[in-house]
Amino acid sequence: MPGRLTLRAVWQQVPGIVGLAAPIVMGLAASTLIGVTDSVMLAPLGPVPVAAVGLTGAVAMLFYAAIYGLISALSVRIGAAWGAGEGRRISLILRAGLALGLLIGLGAALVMAALWPLLPLFGQPEEVIAAMPAYWFFICAFLVPFSVLTAFKSAFEAVERPWLGAAFAFLAVAINVPLNYALIWGIGPFPQLGLTGAGVASFLAEALALGAAFLWWLHAPSMRRLRLRRPVERREIGLTLREGAPLGAMYVVETASVSVATLMIGGFGTVALAANQVAQSIGGLLYMLPLGIAGAVAIRVAQERGAGNGAALRPIALAAVSVAMVWLVAAALLLVFRGEAIARLVIEDPEVVALTAAIFLAFAPMQICDAVQSAMLGALRGLSDTAWPAAVSAIAYWPVALPLGWMLAHWAGMGPAGIWAGFILALVGAGAALTVRFWRTTALPPAKG
Repeated sequence: MPGRLTLRAVWQQVPGIVGLAAPIVMGLAASTLIGVTDSVMLAPLGPVPVAAVGLTGAVAMLFYAAIYGLISALSVRIGAAWGAGEGRRISLILRAGLALGLLIGLGAALVMAALWPLLPLFGQPEEVIAAMPAYWFFICAFLVPFSVLTAFKSAFEAVERPWLGAAFAFLAVAINVPLNYALIWGIGPFPQLGLTGAGVASFLAEALALGAAFLWWLHAPSMRRLRLRRPVERREIGLTLREGAPLGAMYVVETASVSVATLMIGGFGTVALAANQVAQSIGGLLYMLPLGIAGAVAIRVAQERGAGNGAALRPIALAAVSVAMVWLVAAALLLVFRGEAIARLVIEDPEVVALTAAIFLAFAPMQICDAVQSAMLGALRGLSDTAWPAAVSAIAYWPVALPLGWMLAHWAGMGPAGIWAGFILALVGAGAALTVRFWRTTALPPAKG
């Protein structure tokens, strides 16, 4: 059980959190950079393809979130086995995770493809819908290698090789950039495909990165313990799925609210949708840090829980909050004071730049609130406490964030920025509720006599 909580105990956990979070953040940022590079490299073609990437990304983000949530239980289970010294179980859990990743990826791709006929029902700009069919379906296909590669990354992170997962994620980005350039503009023997070319490049880049990770797992000497020849057990798939299902639902609920917010912003027109895509491209990169902190604290809590070291749990959580807070306060100040300059790095259209800067003003306080919410979410995840946080997210984002955002956008006259302003209160409430939950779960037993 937890011992006496001191500043020194918290500080001692900071290097471990930073050392694990840094490669996780880099890997997550690399995954996000696929969409960012698509936006940046398509920007010279005007706001329509950028808006198409944004609209596709808003829906795809639902599936990224579901995949990440479902498979992130893999890192917690492997982390607990690693902390308990149960090395032989790790390969069994990993093989089940890879099989589950393939099934989840295929299912997500089919469901997203089936959503295509529904897009016109949400009042999105006709010129954007007309431009994006091929790009949409290639991003659907992208979900399959993304899902399996996420399983590999989760395993590498849990066994203290997190930079390996980041390396394969960056390999996908490194492949995507030249492929984008060739297929968007038709360089050399490649056809000029514009927006469609960006979709083809994204899918091929992720598939090739997955192939490289698979070959590494099969042949690298350092992977020997992770590839013991053991059959996939349905029981292990079921255990990972059971623990990951609430996480998947939670991330879907959260991300669905973001997607709905994007659709609400689409009602303001093409310029608003393009500005929102630019803002989310930058905001998405910033969000990778609290998401990476959540992954790191989940693994560290799971490892110490597996080792029976309950005294480390609260210091780990507070160290994670501290690290996230330092970064996100700096990010918030950057968005407030340099918003227009940041937007111009992505697109030159003056209307889009001005509206992006206004959206950044709402993003700034969201970054600070997200520090506590994400860290405590990860800490609870490391305790395998997932159902209750999922319920908190459902309440915070839907009955609170979206209605409040709509009122601020329309009744208060804040426009697209008001949609995101509504999320601030949701993050404050969710962070407080998760903190109370974690503190009660790790409370000391009453003293005897």
